[in-house]
Amino acid sequence: MFKLYIEKLLRNKLAVAGIVIIIILIIIAALSPIIATHNPFEGNILERLQPPTSNHLLGTDEIGRDVFSRMIYGARISISVGIIAVTISLIIGTFLGLISGYFGGKIDIIIMRFVDIMLCFPSFFLILMVIAFLEPNIYNVMIVIGLTSWTGLARLVRGETLTIKERDFITAAKGLGLRKRRIIFVHILPNVISPVIVSSILGVGAAILVESGLSFLGLGVQPPTPSWGNILTSGKDYIHIAWWLSLFPGLAILITVLGWNLLGEGLRDVFDPRTN
Repeated sequence: MFKLYIEKLLRNKLAVAGIVIIIILIIIAALSPIIATHNPFEGNILERLQPPTSNHLLGTDEIGRDVFSRMIYGARISISVGIIAVTISLIIGTFLGLISGYFGGKIDIIIMRFVDIMLCFPSFFLILMVIAFLEPNIYNVMIVIGLTSWTGLARLVRGETLTIKERDFITAAKGLGLRKRRIIFVHILPNVISPVIVSSILGVGAAILVESGLSFLGLGVQPPTPSWGNILTSGKDYIHIAWWLSLFPGLAILITVLGWNLLGEGLRDVFDPRTN
């Protein structure tokens, strides 16, 4: 079965493109100290706002720091925030969705009403509100994005659980006297993992967008730590004379989110039984 999924994924050209983009980004992030041509934290005021040259491949910023090196280190931030935030939301959303769908009754009502309340608030503004009361740094950004983005996954897992728990093999497991915990995590969870994986992959791209937006507004990763969002922030004040400060981080965000979305859509097609 796993081999069949891999073969279907590799036949999907868009998914393969997404995989290539993600692998390249991960390699860049992992090797950033080697790839970066300059110290991303040190600038030379005499070289401020220089356009792309052989010495500074993507130009320099307002205090003479090399934009290429800052972009390379910024890849670490974006990938870390996306993966860790999605991991937090994955754990919370999957657990609550399983519990809500399996037990039903009052437990289901309480969890789903809480989900409904969370969904009443636009997620980005909810994140802004929480971040405003906390110190804006990368760790708080990861945690807050994770804690506010699990609701859709919880509803998805609940719906799948409601369907699966009525199947014969679950009825047989109950008849054998298996513990509820074993039924939930050994028999139901593996059968809901496909949509969970797809939702999580798509969620990484969304988390990267949120982090970039927060950093752009000055509520995310704080300077001098390089982030694509705060590079964009510095670029908006010089957009007419230093176009590279806005173009390159914008393209990096676009390509990164596109890569994760292409992979997510490819996996959705792979796991869809109608395409087998």
